[in-house]
Amino acid sequence: MTHRYKVREIAQQAGLSEATVDRVLHERPGVRANTRAEVQQAISDLDKQRSQLRLNGRKFLFDVVMQTPARFSAEFRAAVEAELPMLSPAVVRCRFHFRETESVPNMVETLGRFTSRGSHGVIVKAPDDPDVVAAIDRLVGIGIPVVTYVTDVPGSARVNYVGIDNRAAGATAAYLVDSWLSDADSTVLIILTSNIFRNEGEREIGFRTTLRALGAERGDPAGRRVVEITDSEGRDETVERLVERALADHPGIEAVYSIGGGNTGAVRAFERARRRCRVFVGHDLDGDNRPLLRSGALSAVLHHDLRADARLACRVLMQAGGGFDGVVGDRSRIQVLTRFNMP
Repeated sequence: MTHRYKVREIAQQAGLSEATVDRVLHERPGVRANTRAEVQQAISDLDKQRSQLRLNGRKFLFDVVMQTPARFSAEFRAAVEAELPMLSPAVVRCRFHFRETESVPNMVETLGRFTSRGSHGVIVKAPDDPDVVAAIDRLVGIGIPVVTYVTDVPGSARVNYVGIDNRAAGATAAYLVDSWLSDADSTVLIILTSNIFRNEGEREIGFRTTLRALGAERGDPAGRRVVEITDSEGRDETVERLVERALADHPGIEAVYSIGGGNTGAVRAFERARRRCRVFVGHDLDGDNRPLLRSGALSAVLHHDLRADARLACRVLMQAGGGFDGVVGDRSRIQVLTRFNMP
């Protein structure tokens, strides 16, 4: 039986005799199970070391493109920059291209620049639009791998999606809202940034579907009443104005699921209307949401480890460039944070 490593190398790594390793590799009898496990662990360790050797002297330049409120892009940039030194022995640098608002043509134009700027990979948060799909496909077609982040563009040739399961996040929010409202006959307000992002639509579907299911379990097939506002762009001023209007039109609103942000504006709108918000669930532990959560204005924040996301996104791109083996793009864990367990 041939193997990618010499028997001597495996024996040295495992601290076993060459004869013992040879018996394991040829599946001969008379070898204990824990000895076989030691040989397999040695081979795994050699695989990792081989990856490290491949990275020596390698340099990667990645571009990070995001259409998102500044509070989130700032958090993600800090996470990426904190992780870059951890990717040694390779040298990884990133260029950041952030916009709070951007049209699809401008996003396509931004992605098109990297074809002539020496990029080794792109991390992108962009709308799921046919023109964006085509722009991603062009990059991948010339050998520049693309990872979608937070919101997916599944019809494209992107190599992976990094982020949470957005339907599961919406379902989690519905469970929290419904549980905390208990028997109260309250209307729930959903706040969306825009209807062009796939992740927001998936969160809303997960929320509405689960809210109806929970209502059916209580014998209320229609479920709780839901009011939706959109096109807020996650800006506090816009959210405040839209929430004020919704509160005036719907006196039963006592709960909020904020999918897209602008939560400071929403809290101000409730205060100005002298209305109580019994439950308020948002996303991401950013600079705006930290004080709101600490004060109790936010009941809970659905969060995910941005540094783990940054690390995975970079490793996926490095693997596409031949720097790694065995990197799997698992979904980020959804963390439910309250003022009592926030980091």
